[in-house]
Amino acid sequence: MPDRSISPEERLRIIVRADENLMAFLAVARSLRLPQWRLAAGCVYQTVWNSLSGLPAATGIKDYDLIYFDAADVSWEAEDAVIRHAAPHFDGRWPVEIRNQARVHLWFEQRFGQPYPQLRSADEAFGHYAAIVHAVGIRLEDDDTIDIAAPFGLDDLFGMIIRPNPGRRGDKGLAAKAARAKAIWPELRLVDLQP
Repeated sequence: MPDRSISPEERLRIIVRADENLMAFLAVARSLRLPQWRLAAGCVYQTVWNSLSGLPAATGIKDYDLIYFDAADVSWEAEDAVIRHAAPHFDGRWPVEIRNQARVHLWFEQRFGQPYPQLRSADEAFGHYAAIVHAVGIRLEDDDTIDIAAPFGLDDLFGMIIRPNPGRRGDKGLAAKAARAKAIWPELRLVDLQP
């Protein structure tokens, strides 16, 4: 039974801090000094699910989504330069996907078949993630505090629930992603998902 005397945010911080690998990743990400950076989505919620399920750390984690926001240059070349600069810092230790959220609107519809608005910040991206539980991001601040962005709250995260973001219905890949997750964490509840 979870300790109700601490907030969900503090509970998330405790779980993140207990994962030495994730903390090492956050320290490397912080050292890159990317504007508005966050570690987002799968590696965050899957770390929590592993903790809640008693599974080994990093179970199910395919990659680490590192987002940032730089509207000064939204070219692919600028984003690619960031990716190439970051690669040696991660030293092959973590599979990393780095994306500038200021340029997602330029390619999203062509790739996923749905329009995507031009964003004003990295955190605004969380409002457009496919599932509520995906919309969680963390950042290790200079004073070693862990800052959390979770516009839909953390109930689905700790409830082990995958449900669509009500503002982004019709995501064709969500059901397959949820089925993959359910195979790893059978206690997950899938809510309002279309097959």
